[in-house]
Amino acid sequence: MSNITTTLGAAVPPFTPHAISVSLPTWEDNVGYEQGDKRVVDVMVSGYPRFFIALNIQRLARICEKKFGLNGERCLLVPTRLIANQCRTFMVERSSKEGSPVPVRLVQFVICPEDNDLEGTCAELHVVLFPADAFPLAKQFWQHTGLGITSRLADRCLSMIPEASKPSSPSPSRAPPSKASNRHYSAKNSRTSLPPSPPEDSSTADTFGSDLKTYVEERYGRNLPLEAAAAGKRAMRRRIAGVLLRDSPSDWSIAGGRDAKLGPSTRGIKEVTEDDVFLYPTGMSTVWSAHQLALATRPLAKSVCFGFPYTDTLKILEKWGPGCHFFGNGTDEDLDKLERMLEEESQKDPSKPPILALFTEFPSNPLLRCADMSRLHKLADKYDFLIVVDETIGNFVNVEVLPYADVVVSSLSKVFSGDSNVMGGSLVLNPKGRHYLELKSHMINFYEDSYYAEDAIYMERNSRDFRRRIKVIDGNTEAVCDFLHSHSLMSTNTNPATLPPNSRFVIKEVFYPKYTTAEHFNRCRTEGGGYGGLFSLIFTTSIAAREFFNALPCNKGPSLGTNFTLACPYTILGHYAELDWAARYGVEESLVRVSVGMEDKHLLLQGFVKALHAAEQQ
Repeated sequence: MSNITTTLGAAVPPFTPHAISVSLPTWEDNVGYEQGDKRVVDVMVSGYPRFFIALNIQRLARICEKKFGLNGERCLLVPTRLIANQCRTFMVERSSKEGSPVPVRLVQFVICPEDNDLEGTCAELHVVLFPADAFPLAKQFWQHTGLGITSRLADRCLSMIPEASKPSSPSPSRAPPSKASNRHYSAKNSRTSLPPSPPEDSSTADTFGSDLKTYVEERYGRNLPLEAAAAGKRAMRRRIAGVLLRDSPSDWSIAGGRDAKLGPSTRGIKEVTEDDVFLYPTGMSTVWSAHQLALATRPLAKSVCFGFPYTDTLKILEKWGPGCHFFGNGTDEDLDKLERMLEEESQKDPSKPPILALFTEFPSNPLLRCADMSRLHKLADKYDFLIVVDETIGNFVNVEVLPYADVVVSSLSKVFSGDSNVMGGSLVLNPKGRHYLELKSHMINFYEDSYYAEDAIYMERNSRDFRRRIKVIDGNTEAVCDFLHSHSLMSTNTNPATLPPNSRFVIKEVFYPKYTTAEHFNRCRTEGGGYGGLFSLIFTTSIAAREFFNALPCNKGPSLGTNFTLACPYTILGHYAELDWAARYGVEESLVRVSVGMEDKHLLLQGFVKALHAAEQQ
């Protein structure tokens, strides 16, 4: 496995501007991160963007606080007025429940180059200001919604602010070296080009300059020019809708063109078009927006979270609207309980649906469980509620879940991108859904495209060969999981409680759709589709989990769906403050989650043999 970084706090992958993962190479590093250990947090130059506010965004925020803040106020930066108002509403409503409402001010900040004769080069920021002690509340909005500004937008803004070129006192978070205003934004240029990315550190500084970097990206077929962002977004929407009859890396230039060859959708619903696909800046913003869509169009009621989800999905359903019912195991037994609950609630008030919407992942993260979608769909028809499915882990090359859903969401930051250098998300409406007309009408009237153009350019480039990459990743993952499954207690049907002290088995269970609720996964599996690139392991002891993780020769950090193998101690990172609660649903402290990449299959297997041997020697 090549291109691995073992440097704590470095970008993952290494030397990648705008990387969305960070190296936490040991179990102890992950615990230290959760505990706020200065040994860990003070060396981090990167991180998952919804949890770690990028250093250049922090720097831009400090400039805005100095420029607009009063009495030590802090701020959050968002790209549009609508999002700023949504942030303010969240902060005021949440703080009111705790006591008195927090005062929140909004400022619009339009940033233009010093020579502002060139049209279209100004950037717009919306600054949400609040008392410094309210920052943790503001950070909740940033994390749960994924609607804050991106590091590329921050780069562009900093390149046009004279204050940004002035030396500043060192930051405890190791801010990158400051740069002078970017000469891309001058009247002498005929078009807007890509601004430079901040270096990871002095050893990775851009020695060639942003002009040459942009020229290479655009001239040699890697990136569309920035002014073609609309065409890039259209190409992505067509890929996600499954309507492109010809789409390959060599045909990328016409994928977003008006004359592209389109046909019936391959998403399981032929009537899907690109107009049913909506792009967002992050995957989590699609979940949040789907919930907002439900709240705006359907009778008010609690939602249902079915199955143990990625952490922020549950937080969204709990913190916006009237709350949710949580069926955290996501098993058929939970489905029985759900059906009984729906019947009881409908009897209380037959005039309205018993729930607003049901949210589920297919399969779930991190336990890779799938719900019986056919049965859920029948319940939705009977009790008149929406079904929202997050297909990020399964991905639409492998599974067809749209026929069972009203709304399908996905994090494009994962395998659709693969390069771990840009965020994005998609929301797809099912034109055959019973509430389609109402949902589509609302989206037409109220959808706001806040996906930053330069991020869309990179996502378009990364996604051109996603179908080919998924096939490679599927094959690699199945080979690795078959090996680990054969060395687990699952292969012996042995009860861990009856194991002798010197037992060689250290893997308790392998969570992977081939073994986990396989009948439900296979019902939605596409012809020729695989089982995806994600799996999780639970070990017989926490020591075995630690030794396995530390010995595994791959990149270690948050995120998944990368072209390279990436592992993390998921429960430590996702639920460190609620370990006992997570364990109640089978998400044990010893859980290690692995996203398999495109490395040579033989070398991959060698790496997992090495890690397993280390765990067995503990």
